[in-house]
Amino acid sequence: MTKWFTQLALAILLLITPSIAHAQEGISLLDSTAEIYFPSTLVFKIEVASQSDITKIRLHYQADKMNYAQVTSEAWPDFTPSPKVKTEWVWDMRKANLLAGAAIRYWWTIEDATGDKLTTSPEIIRFDDLRYSWQKLTMGQLNLFWYKGSQSFAEELMAACQQALDRLFEDTGVYPEKPVSIFVYASVGDLQGALIFPQEWTGGTLDDKYGLIAIGVPANELDWGKRAVAHELGHMVIHQMTFSPYGAFLPFWLDEGLAMHAEGKPEPYFESWLKKAISQKKLISVRSLSSPFSAKQEQATISYAQSQSLVEFLIQNYGKDKMLNLLGLLKEGNSCDEAMTEIYGFDQDGLDTLWRKYITSQTQSQSEFKQISLLRASPETFLWEEMSGKMVTATTLLVVP
Repeated sequence: MTKWFTQLALAILLLITPSIAHAQEGISLLDSTAEIYFPSTLVFKIEVASQSDITKIRLHYQADKMNYAQVTSEAWPDFTPSPKVKTEWVWDMRKANLLAGAAIRYWWTIEDATGDKLTTSPEIIRFDDLRYSWQKLTMGQLNLFWYKGSQSFAEELMAACQQALDRLFEDTGVYPEKPVSIFVYASVGDLQGALIFPQEWTGGTLDDKYGLIAIGVPANELDWGKRAVAHELGHMVIHQMTFSPYGAFLPFWLDEGLAMHAEGKPEPYFESWLKKAISQKKLISVRSLSSPFSAKQEQATISYAQSQSLVEFLIQNYGKDKMLNLLGLLKEGNSCDEAMTEIYGFDQDGLDTLWRKYITSQTQSQSEFKQISLLRASPETFLWEEMSGKMVTATTLLVVP
């Protein structure tokens, strides 16, 4: 037993001795940590020692996000020169606003009065929302995190995401170029508690450069949640595909229209608003839809409905390849009018004219089909005649002007 203890003590001594020697010869790193105070701050702490005064301490950090040039940021924590220094630097998220899951790579450089330098090994800290016990579901490029709801709840959301990706690839040719993480909060309130400056209407948000989506989906609103995650994922994939050093600008109608296309068939709610806008001559010009949508509910609803219809028009009448080429030219820095003219032979004004003719004829055809269907109904069948607001029979409809 004594022999075994002696050998163990010698082994421990051999492991410790090199670090002691290093401390005697230059700067020694005593401690380095990063602490998360989600969502407000990320605190980097360091403790170092040397035989002479520590004079410089600098933090270097890099965000794990899409970049065409690697950017390294620097921070200089406050301290008083001394042979032993313990200090920290606080990253205030009011200036950065990182979403949950953002990864940060960091390291330190330290110098003392004699000119000795120490560069620490890089570490990675993930800015996680530690308030909840997250579960994870992974499929391909997608990671879905949730903390409330069953496994089937998460699986249905993931299935909706996969269907959205398949739909986008089949109809536009785009696909995720980098992994995407989706954080599903159990309510809009929980989501807003994860944001620094949330708006009262915020139900979901994304950071395409980090590949992060955060969205509030109550377990009892799964149908809405499936469309919502598909919508945000649509934005993510399109933004990844068009990410460019030239600062590609996607007109809002194209960006929102593609995101709504990712959801699947248009919702009856938006279809009814589009028909109403057509009948009341309240359609918005395509050029106006290039800019942020109105905050007024009626105008915003028409804007979304019209954007989806515009995208469907381009895909159905001109095909997948032209849409992919359009996005490619936008990525290269072309304006929307330049790109559309080259790909389609018309600009946004031309699209406006062609789409209005198309959608008006479609609406008229549907109306005529509906009238014929009503006339073919049996006389005993009661129907609701929308214009008069009365219950009438099919026989009565024969004489309605």
